[in-house]
Amino acid sequence: MTARSTRRTTAAHSRLAAVGAIAVAGALLLTGCGDQTKDKDKSAGSSSAGSAPLAGKLPASIRDKGVIKVGSDIAYAPVEFKDKSGKVAGIDPDIAAALGKQLGVSFQFENGTFDALLTGIRSSRYDIAMSAMTDNKSRQQGVDPTTGKKVGEGVDFVDYLNAGVSIYTRKGDTQGITSWSDLCGKKIALERGTVSEDLAKAEAKKCPAGKTLSIQRFDDDQQAQTRLRSGGADAASSDFPVAAYAVKTSGGGKDFQVVGDQVEAAPYGIAVGKSNTQLRDALQAAMNAIIKNGEYQKILQKWGAQDGAAKESVINGGK
Repeated sequence: MTARSTRRTTAAHSRLAAVGAIAVAGALLLTGCGDQTKDKDKSAGSSSAGSAPLAGKLPASIRDKGVIKVGSDIAYAPVEFKDKSGKVAGIDPDIAAALGKQLGVSFQFENGTFDALLTGIRSSRYDIAMSAMTDNKSRQQGVDPTTGKKVGEGVDFVDYLNAGVSIYTRKGDTQGITSWSDLCGKKIALERGTVSEDLAKAEAKKCPAGKTLSIQRFDDDQQAQTRLRSGGADAASSDFPVAAYAVKTSGGGKDFQVVGDQVEAAPYGIAVGKSNTQLRDALQAAMNAIIKNGEYQKILQKWGAQDGAAKESVINGGK
């Protein structure tokens, strides 16, 4: 889910196998909302600071509060979403809970629109953003990838998962779409502020006269899915794990199909303010600890995302 440069890289074909793996989570419903709300969920638990091995690495202010405030667009299953009971569930909340055990704090997820999450960090509304956010140079530097202009101070990323971007259509109605270059003259639905939007903008510039690519932008991915499902768009785009999950679950697997290969394979990162280096380094240490002890791999297997596993968490590994 992320704005990044428009350099296109075809992802490894092996990740396409994740479609079947994500079926494990197919019984869960795509629910929740991605608008800027006050929804909070203390689902990412922790152990007490006294028994947590890495608690001492945290800034004293966060250690004393016992809470890390997380900005997240909680409408992006299976990465983060609301389950049937209204609880925040998914890959990110489960990883956050595992990090909490290492650091002795709770991760409190707060719902917000995706394109406002980094602003929320700058305004201190959130301590971090954890929302399937791609780590890339434009975000690190606070630069608008379309204009190249400075729009903020940028953030640092603690990388933890790899994923690409996919296109999907109504099932049995691909209209010959197999890649981004087939979208001229078509309508595509997507979430605002994402890599999908950047790719669509780049492709629209290449379209010949009379074959305009119409980009329909929404506050969250579920709204884009609804537009495609209703016939208001010819295709939609999102990160591959999310597209594959929608294909498996929407309409019992009868609504959508992924077309072509995923592109722009890149790391997801936890976004942290540039000045908050102690929190950044504590999160990296905790992430590497759960990778080493195997808890990280179990979480990814639970959600069918093991093909995107990172061998090590690095800082600002995106390009």
